[in-house]
Formats: sequence, structure tokens, C-alpha cells
Amino acid sequence: MTEPVRVAVVGVGAIGRHHARIYAEHPAADLVGVYDTDKERARRVAGATGTRAFEQVDALLERVDAVSVAVPTVDHLDVGLHCLGQGCDVLMEKPIAASLSAAEALIDAARGSDRVLQIGHVERYNPAVEAMLTEVRKPAFIEIHRLGSFAERSLEVDVVIDLMIHDIDIVHALVDAEIVDLRAVGVPVLSAEVDIANARLELVGGCTVNMTASRVSLNRVRKVRIFEPEAYFSVDYSNQQVSCFRLERGSGDRPAIAGVPVPVERREPLLNELSDFLACVVSRKPPRVTAADGHRALATALRIRDAIHRTSTA
Repeated sequence: MTEPVRVAVVGVGAIGRHHARIYAEHPAADLVGVYDTDKERARRVAGATGTRAFEQVDALLERVDAVSVAVPTVDHLDVGLHCLGQGCDVLMEKPIAASLSAAEALIDAARGSDRVLQIGHVERYNPAVEAMLTEVRKPAFIEIHRLGSFAERSLEVDVVIDLMIHDIDIVHALVDAEIVDLRAVGVPVLSAEVDIANARLELVGGCTVNMTASRVSLNRVRKVRIFEPEAYFSVDYSNQQVSCFRLERGSGDRPAIAGVPVPVERREPLLNELSDFLACVVSRKPPRVTAADGHRALATALRIRDAIHRTSTA
């Protein structure tokens, strides 16, 4: 039996507090403490998870082996470099950074210090997505809707970086192909940034992707539909359900469409993600979502954002 990984959470807002909650209950983790620039928030989360709120981040980092970083995107580079420089393995919440140059600096620092740098694209750890990725063979058309109501968080970034980037990462996991054409539109509605966006991608090999992300919708929707030769998949992220229909060619003249069961073992995606991180800290193996994956998702997100800007100013 290995000793529990000594872990910290830096940034305990809307997402980081859930990292603290899970670490506090995880048998492979020893939650040494939390840090946040909002001292009262840090104390509340520490009290709820039975740990300590540190006044100084260095005092916390020197006591741990690994850290979840869940600070605003603009601070990812500085905080990530500091944690890596202190010898900590890092789970960086998505996106990896605010720019590609910042992402590359983090990757170089992790490589130079031989530290784990995992990126928090949590949908990759959704049991429905895990099941879907084992079943899909050759996607020809992918349609994704990620719709949610307005919340006063992450308003320093647009909806592409805030929400759509989850689905960008899933697309790259499904189809390892370069983008040959990209078109996008988006508008601000309730904030100064783009709040609803649509992107259409064409990939090498012929797969077409249509993605819509909104943070100004009445109903919450998290769904992806995948069409490939002789099969159709519908995945509900929120309910962790996968529907599959395949074309069956029997002995008769007419083929039939049959539903194919796709079992999904329901589990909290963030728990899966943090379990992977803790295991990688111990084994020194690469995580499921690497820093290179985070860089690729960010690169596509920035291309979509640039395309939206060109469309809006044309």
C-alpha cells in the first residue's frame, strides 16, 4: 500500500471547492490544505472539508506533492509555473492557459522539472463519454449542443473558452485529424464577451463537426450526436446515457436498424479525473488528458474565437 498523496487546492471557487471536497474523501489523497486570495472563502471550504486554510501559498506548497489549480484563466501561467517550480505535480483546470505561448511555457516547465501536468477537461472522464469512445469507429458527422443558463462566473472569458472547449477536446479525442476549414459565429448577450457561439469544422478525412455553446439558454443541455457509416450514437453528458443504433444486414432484402445496448457505469466525472491524477502522481505515467491535449484544444478554441471576431467585424 502506498501512502496517500499529499495534495492541495489553489483556488477554491465554483470548481476548486469540489476538488477539495473529493480530495477530502478520497482514500488515495491527504488534503493538506487550501489557498485562495479570498481568505474567507478559503476558510469556509477548509472548514467544510476538514482541512486548513493557508494564508501564504508557499507555506502550503512546501508541504505537498501535488496541487489542483483552479484560479482564473489569466492566472494559470503564473500560478502554474510557481507550483511546478516548487516541485509539485499539477492538475490545471481547463483551459490550460490564456494563450498558446503561456501553454507552451507551462509544458516546457513541466517537462524540465519532470512533473505531471494534467489538464482538467473533465468530460473526458464522463462515464458516458468513456463508453462512447470505445464504440465509435469512424465519425462522419458530429453535432454537439452545450447550453446553460447565465451564471456570474468565468465572465472574463467568452463562451468558447468557458464551455465549448470541453467539446473541442472531445472532438479531438474522437477524430485525430487536422482542421481543413473552420467557420464560426457568436454574439455577446448578457456580458461583454461572446455568450453564444456556433462553430462548423471540416476535418481531414471528411468528418464535419457542428458545435453550439451557450450560457444564455433557459434549459440545460449537454448532448453529442455522432453519425458514422451504418451507426448513430446519442450521448447525454448530464444523465450519463449512451444510445446506439446500428444498421443490420440480415438474410432478407431490407436492412434493419437495431438498438445496441451501451452499458454505462455512472460515476462523478470529477472523481474519475482526480483519481487519474493521483494515480499518475504515484506511477509517473502520463494522464489521460495531457498538457499536449490541453494545448491542442486551446489552439482550436482560439481559432474559433478569431473566426467569430472576423465574422462580427466583416
